[in-house]
Amino acid sequence: MNDEFPKWRPSRRTVLSVGAASVASVAAAKFLPALPSRTADVFIARGQSYDGGLVKTIEDGLAACGFDGKRYRGKRILLKPNLVEPSREIPHMTTHPSMVVAAAEVFRRWGATVTVGEAPGHVRDTEMALVESGVGEALRDGGLDFADLNYEAAKAKRNKGGLSPLREIYFPQSVLTADLVVSMPKMKTHHWVGLTCAMKNFYGVLPGIKYGWPKNVLHHNGIPQTVIDINCTLPDTLAIVDGIDCMEGDGPIMGSVKHMGLVLVGQSLPSVDATAARIMQLDPQAVSYLRIAPNRLGPTEESMIRQQGERIETVSSRFAILDEPHLRQLRPVGSEFT
Repeated sequence: MNDEFPKWRPSRRTVLSVGAASVASVAAAKFLPALPSRTADVFIARGQSYDGGLVKTIEDGLAACGFDGKRYRGKRILLKPNLVEPSREIPHMTTHPSMVVAAAEVFRRWGATVTVGEAPGHVRDTEMALVESGVGEALRDGGLDFADLNYEAAKAKRNKGGLSPLREIYFPQSVLTADLVVSMPKMKTHHWVGLTCAMKNFYGVLPGIKYGWPKNVLHHNGIPQTVIDINCTLPDTLAIVDGIDCMEGDGPIMGSVKHMGLVLVGQSLPSVDATAARIMQLDPQAVSYLRIAPNRLGPTEESMIRQQGERIETVSSRFAILDEPHLRQLRPVGSEFT
């Protein structure tokens, strides 16, 4: 996911400028064409492990969400895991190799060509990231190709979101030629925006040679705005979330492991992220990028999300978050999330 800020405390000027940019962007969003309101399906599976059964779980989740795999026979699918800053000592920071291999197997059965791609946000040596995460070995064993999105040739596409000052967004060739890009994040807390899941994981499809290590060009143009812009500009997308061993506390890098045993699947990424937030007992409306996602990328309101598989209340567990002023709104006093 290349989803991360370095550990820093913003200056007053930074807070004011980011806040002003957020207000301006949200105001500008009123003038963007809105999509019709629609419901979305999100599948939740409990009792999952990395030792087996993930192929069937993912197949069941895709079927429950109305995904038609036959549409992708002969098509190109790019799987995008989260390999932000891999360490064998912190396996709960990155997407588990078993999740990636299982998803690849599902799409291969439908006759799709599958590539795994990532642009690690804190690591310039992608080979090291593959070794430390264990993904490299798993891909070799599974005969899967890997695209180094940090260094691949990139081309600009018009920014279809239009919320940030960026007029164009540079995407690597493997992203531009994909018929479907699958976000495969780890479900984690985030020390700046509270939650990182399917949508923010797509920071990792943008090349470091254009946006830096970490992706500071994106951070400085507003996290919520650039998250929305990237998701609006990508081709078709899908989410398959590793919620088995998660991260809480000082996420997305320095937090503690929290075992949940969950897999989430959905075609609407805002709906998937809003569901993940509710499972973590965080208020989705307090997550900045989710606040501006509805009617453009998909619903976040619980009444508009059809939960498939398990119910949220049967799997929900309170995730620890940092006690910081900008995160306290995630559990407002008097709300169901307190």
